[in-house]
Amino acid sequence: MTKQPGRVPAAESDQPAVDATPEGRSAPAPGAAVLALLTLGWLAAMLWSTREAITSAAEGITAISLSAFALPGVISAALVAGAATALAFGNLLSRRYGDSITLRFVGAIGAGMLVGLAAALAINLTYFDTSTTNVIAGTTAAAAIIGGAAAGARTAPAVGAVVTAALGTLIFVVAFSRARDPLFNLFGAGDTQQSLVDAAKWVSRTESLVAGLLAGLLAFGYLTWARRRALRRDPSAAALRWPAYLLAGAGPGLLLLLAEVIIRIGGRSLLDLASALSEADAVAQTSLGTSRVDNGIWVLFVGALTALIAFGRTLGPTPDDEPISANGPDAAPDPTAPVSPVETADAGESDAADPDAVDAGPARVDPAR
Repeated sequence: MTKQPGRVPAAESDQPAVDATPEGRSAPAPGAAVLALLTLGWLAAMLWSTREAITSAAEGITAISLSAFALPGVISAALVAGAATALAFGNLLSRRYGDSITLRFVGAIGAGMLVGLAAALAINLTYFDTSTTNVIAGTTAAAAIIGGAAAGARTAPAVGAVVTAALGTLIFVVAFSRARDPLFNLFGAGDTQQSLVDAAKWVSRTESLVAGLLAGLLAFGYLTWARRRALRRDPSAAALRWPAYLLAGAGPGLLLLLAEVIIRIGGRSLLDLASALSEADAVAQTSLGTSRVDNGIWVLFVGALTALIAFGRTLGPTPDDEPISANGPDAAPDPTAPVSPVETADAGESDAADPDAVDAGPARVDPAR
């Protein structure tokens, strides 16, 4: 069979294997529309809870401090919402206009801009009209646009796995706050300042470890589901290789670290105002920033390792592996095994060709003598 010029067979290509549709296009991320709705709902919940906290507080110093404390949750939610919405919009563009990388990237940025502008408008209309409100609105819009741009990658299932795992991690962190007080007592928090600091470190490490495990398992589960859907559409579709699972597991941690960068750049003025209130506020802001960075690093490495181990457990022997005898490759042949006629004929020819062969049978007598 001759090869067509200008085309490289799939077995000889150096490109990593990705899930593809029968037309050769990259596979869409399954459930992207549902992910977009869930992440937008989570962003709305974060904006509403932040507004309620600021509104219930006294004007001035307390409002500034609460705004600084609530900013990380809003920025993380905006990042994930922008990425999920861009992913759903990219799937729609691929179905209608084909698999164009440029079109997908432009559409992803446009979707992130829509989410960011809607969030900024909601903040300006519902929050108090202060300088901190403008900082929250602008930083939230920037985070949504950056999240949309990050979702413009060609391997949509991997991006969907990152969004799913990141959303699950954010929900877990909020739910984990209810277990902080019992864990403080479990880790030996007492009346001294040192015992409280040590207990806080162990609580933070426990939260990061469990969040990383959850992120890795969610990323692996999403990619497994995407793989099964791709196989139902095209049984010959190639599978994602291990770097995709590694990136999907590390994705939530990367998003948390990216959110921290956005907070320290876009929300610098708000953090400075909160730190200038008192020495205790300055220490609190520094401690919280360090804790967020440590949490992102833990989630990154634990999530990547968990997803990679889960993927490795699904691997089996390759189909072209030769079976090995139970007695080992150097074991003697079984004397009770049947001998084929071809082997018998080959053995006879080899004995006849050997001049030193000795006939062990009875001697034959010539009757003419």
